[in-house]
Amino acid sequence: MKILGIGNAIVDVICKVEDDFIKKNHLTKGLMKLIFDESEFANLLTNLKIEKTISGGSVANSIVGLSQLGDKVGFIGKISDDTFGIKYEEGLKKENVNFFYKKKKELLPTGTCLILVTPDSERTMCTFLGTAGKISKNDLDIEAIEESEIIFLEGYLWDEGEPKQAFEKAINLSNKTAMSLSDKFCVDRHKSNFLNLVKNKLDLVFANEAEIMSLIDAKNFNEVISFGKQINKHLIVTRGGKGAVSIYNNEITEVDAKKDLKIVDLTGAGDLFASGYLHGFINNFSQKECLTKATEMSSKIIQQIGARL
Repeated sequence: MKILGIGNAIVDVICKVEDDFIKKNHLTKGLMKLIFDESEFANLLTNLKIEKTISGGSVANSIVGLSQLGDKVGFIGKISDDTFGIKYEEGLKKENVNFFYKKKKELLPTGTCLILVTPDSERTMCTFLGTAGKISKNDLDIEAIEESEIIFLEGYLWDEGEPKQAFEKAINLSNKTAMSLSDKFCVDRHKSNFLNLVKNKLDLVFANEAEIMSLIDAKNFNEVISFGKQINKHLIVTRGGKGAVSIYNNEITEVDAKKDLKIVDLTGAGDLFASGYLHGFINNFSQKECLTKATEMSSKIIQQIGARL
């Protein structure tokens, strides 16, 4: 297998609602709220008509993108043997992704992101991690990890206790390891651990400009370039309208952002960027070709709704 993703298995549940539903449930339109109480989440879902369910999660989105590009890929994520867990597994299999996890009835339900779409097309999200956030080293398929050229991890998955142990075990068993830093808040929470991973454990690191600058407390982007040269890893940084850059040894490669795009939804831009880059990397593209493919994939996804092409 070319690439095995390990990440939070989250089912995206899309429902259409009126504006008063957002107000009545004390949500902020356009933003994401993390919900920790299972009953609060269940109450939100009551009486809502589900329009669509999609097997989501950051790394899972990247893995599906790789599958769509023709690469042989797999995914490990913790789900429960419940309605959403079954839908999650079915969704990945439809996309030709090998799912290396034997589901069973868990104490917590399958992780879910409720996406509430109001008449103005704005998306308000409520995420309940459920059992996804409880992944342990015993949930890993060792054979699948050892037989993959690269494993791809997400910063969102990192947490003290069992998830951290799973993370470390996966890295120790892998041939090559890639990781997305996920978001700036994630970096800020786990800065010393992430810095250690980036310097000492990972082969490829994906970050946006804010994430990498926060990680190394950089004052300007030149400091990011210097850091990238020092660590002797593939550091790939997206810079929004300034394009993207990869740093490997002393080689710095840049591509411009695509212009005049009709941007509809930024969901999944980073996930699909990683798909394009990893596709190029495992197929021996040059750095420039990897970045070009990555930019092409992210440009496509932001011109449509959702994180799947």
